[in-house]
Amino acid sequence: MVVVMSPDATDEEVAHVVERVEAVGGEAFVSKGLVRTIIGLVGDIDSFHHLNLRTLPGVADVHRISDPYKLVSRQHHSERSTVWVGPAGHQVPIGPDTFTLLAGPCAVETPEQTLAAARMAQSAGATLLRGGAFKPRTSPYAFQGLGVRGLEILAATREATGLPVVTEVVDARDVAVVAEHADMLQVGTRNMANFGLLQAVGEAGKPVMLKRGMTATIEEWLMAAEYVAQRGNLDVVLCERGIRTFEPATRNTLDVSAVPVVQATSHLPVIVDPSHAAGRKDLVVPLSRAAIAVGADGVIVDVHPDPETALCDGPQALDGPALRELASVCRRLPPVLGRADAADHVRRG
Repeated sequence: MVVVMSPDATDEEVAHVVERVEAVGGEAFVSKGLVRTIIGLVGDIDSFHHLNLRTLPGVADVHRISDPYKLVSRQHHSERSTVWVGPAGHQVPIGPDTFTLLAGPCAVETPEQTLAAARMAQSAGATLLRGGAFKPRTSPYAFQGLGVRGLEILAATREATGLPVVTEVVDARDVAVVAEHADMLQVGTRNMANFGLLQAVGEAGKPVMLKRGMTATIEEWLMAAEYVAQRGNLDVVLCERGIRTFEPATRNTLDVSAVPVVQATSHLPVIVDPSHAAGRKDLVVPLSRAAIAVGADGVIVDVHPDPETALCDGPQALDGPALRELASVCRRLPPVLGRADAADHVRRG
């Protein structure tokens, strides 16, 4: 069961609902988004019905949810959500009314490389800067990222460009330091089912990007998002980045059908990562076209000033003509589908 609070509900009214639920032996998990607070209830449904929760001050509605993922389901939230990323005065939307381009280096290598990649991203129309400071790699001998030094470089690049930062966190022990430097926390495909990490980022107070696990079903992906939401954070963006199949021609198989399926099931925004799906620069633009056409709320791509020297995923990084083509695609196609440019809807002041 889910209790939806009024937009103007006070903390005291929320606390009162929690107290009533706990008084009958139930558990209440409070999750806050930008404009809405939702309380997920666990326990005996009949006991909750006897509380007459709809009559309590500050309560807008009460829903009995059949989906296993209660807080991220559309059963209680018919309108799809917009997640705002960035500091007060410069918040970038990711949601159903706009199209958002996120771009930057897969890995932070040097201040110069990161700033150059950020400038390239900005010139292509990106409104959010992605960059990896912690890099979980298949091989223990591959570049693992600069860690905290990488976070500092990203923060400095944000100051220089004005682009809010999205970066991955791979360990629950690092959540606090990553949240201190970044505007959005990314949970990567290898950690989608790291439930301790999901709970930690849910408590961090920053928007979260949750990538689909490489072998995860859509329900498993949404249940992972539920872990974040249950810890108090409804500002979750889902990222389809390709799933592992038998086909070796690409790194992964981009599941474009996941976008409309998830949007019909969950109120959370859904973006697509064509770079990590393909693993090949020549496929990034075609897959971006497909993502936009199927209704994705944004795409996230790798760019690098010199892909041949990149320490991580150089073969999929865009530069030069490919980046200019992507910029053209992101300008022309979203308006055809009724999407505005996120850059025109940044919240300032």
